[in-house]
Amino acid sequence: MNIKWLLLSIVLLSLLTPAVQAEQSKRLGPWEVHYNAFNSTLLRPEMAQQYNLERNAYLATLNIAVLAANEAGKPAQQVKVTGYTMNPLSMQSRLEFQEVIEGDAVYYLSQAEFTANEVLRFFITIEDENGNSQELRFSKEFWVN
Repeated sequence: MNIKWLLLSIVLLSLLTPAVQAEQSKRLGPWEVHYNAFNSTLLRPEMAQQYNLERNAYLATLNIAVLAANEAGKPAQQVKVTGYTMNPLSMQSRLEFQEVIEGDAVYYLSQAEFTANEVLRFFITIEDENGNSQELRFSKEFWVN
């Protein structure tokens, strides 16, 4: 594990309480995309305040980090991240991402509403400055804490 990835992992984990499950990752074209979606009540209050995130039993928090998979050390990438969620009734809700840069780490945060025991499908588009894009899709079941 290189120092940049270690630093990024520490930053991401510092946002969460120990009860949060591990992040996931996918290789999408030239990128290694790390993502995690969890109930916002698992955020530590001081971290939620620092990043202007709300803690609410019916609110999910999404964290995405994009690394250059083909470059030595897999440096963090600044990209454009857009997307939406879809609930089981196919209702869509747009995600608004904020970019966070801390040292060599770059990650993108957003929040989405859900109802009790609901599966949300995430549709995330990642685009570089040249217009090259990849789509990240995943589902996650949320429970009210």
